[in-house]
Amino acid sequence: MNAPKKVAFYTLGCKLNFSETSTIARNFEGEGFQRVDFSEKADIYVINTCSVTENADKRFKTIVKQAQKANPEAFVAAVGCYAQLKPQELADVDGVDLVLGATEKFKITDYLNDLTKNDFGEVHSCEIEEADFYVGSYSIGDRTRAFLKVQDGCDYKCTYCTIPLARGISRSDTLENVLQNAFEISQQGIKEIVLTGVNIGDYGKGEFGNKKHEHTFLELVKALDEVEGIERLRISSIEPNLLKNETIDFVSKSKTFVPHFHIPLQSGSNQILKLMRRRYMRELYTERVEKIREVMPHACIGVDVIVGFPGETEEHFLETYHFLNEMDISYLHVFTYSERDNTPAAEMEGVVSKKVRNKRSKMLRGLSAKKRRAFYESQLGTERTVLFEGENKEGYIHGFTENYVKVKTPWNPELVNTLQQITLSEIGDDGLVRFEIAAPVLQ
Repeated sequence: MNAPKKVAFYTLGCKLNFSETSTIARNFEGEGFQRVDFSEKADIYVINTCSVTENADKRFKTIVKQAQKANPEAFVAAVGCYAQLKPQELADVDGVDLVLGATEKFKITDYLNDLTKNDFGEVHSCEIEEADFYVGSYSIGDRTRAFLKVQDGCDYKCTYCTIPLARGISRSDTLENVLQNAFEISQQGIKEIVLTGVNIGDYGKGEFGNKKHEHTFLELVKALDEVEGIERLRISSIEPNLLKNETIDFVSKSKTFVPHFHIPLQSGSNQILKLMRRRYMRELYTERVEKIREVMPHACIGVDVIVGFPGETEEHFLETYHFLNEMDISYLHVFTYSERDNTPAAEMEGVVSKKVRNKRSKMLRGLSAKKRRAFYESQLGTERTVLFEGENKEGYIHGFTENYVKVKTPWNPELVNTLQQITLSEIGDDGLVRFEIAAPVLQ
């Protein structure tokens, strides 16, 4: 009997990409392939690409080299966002045999005829208008949490963003299918599900391949709250204009949704928000944060912000800095603006030099560290529930509280994938929180 062919995966980018890689991997396993680690020798290497940051583009070539080093004869396939946007660029990378765009990536096994290496990378990529059907997916990472995809694509036209070009129109999974996936995840002993998508607040749109809404994001959240066996549900990034007060109120009383929101701001200057074609002004953002604080004072609030957008003067940047400094938020994800082909922003005047972009980025990263520290300090002395992860990191086990405070304690395998009642006691030199266990193990 022939030994099964081996396949290995590498994922660049967001949680959504991780959930999709997992689904593609399960398809391979369903066809008799054996999944191995990317560092091992495999017959096929699949790289799921990202186009959001410059870095992701550059890393692709390095990862292809890694695959070739492990097995020079292996078949290398590229899928995902960068593969949709610049298929020929990826196909031209030495060693790449197959490039699949947005609609083709879930049918990858159909394209693997004989696995002989090609002289040239073969491209199958649709016109993005054809990416109008939905493929549900979820990933199971470290056994303690799973990423569940509920929505794909985006109808927004932010001037810096290539995602609509890479993933197509906004479309959603059916509610029935999301609930079925959540149930499947719960059956595997996983304690936490993170909801992901490109624009998850837009959930419901495109459930039937059109713009008709059968369900709303709030209805999705309410239905998921009833799934048996899930201890925690976490909402990943959600646009401020789509995070409604009703959803915030529901989360504050929910059985399973945790008090953690990640809300992209991008700029604290209304002028820059208009140039970015964002769908809100800073005043709405302030209202959302105040509403969360009113009903969940202990909630963790994360913020995405872009520095160095074309036209961002020193005044605009300081407006953003002071806006964030004065707001009761918990941490920042700082992105340094990078030009993207086929986006309006790439043609705009007022280009900010790389040096200034980096300086502004550094200032906001410093502010983020200060905000996170202040948030952690505000939680000392409180009783929280922590979910412990499965990795032994230099003799310690890590975990997150429901409101996203990262804690650590000496490694104890019995704590893996358990929920523990703890009292947060002090912040260590590494910035992570120490604690006392307040109650016996909750399985």
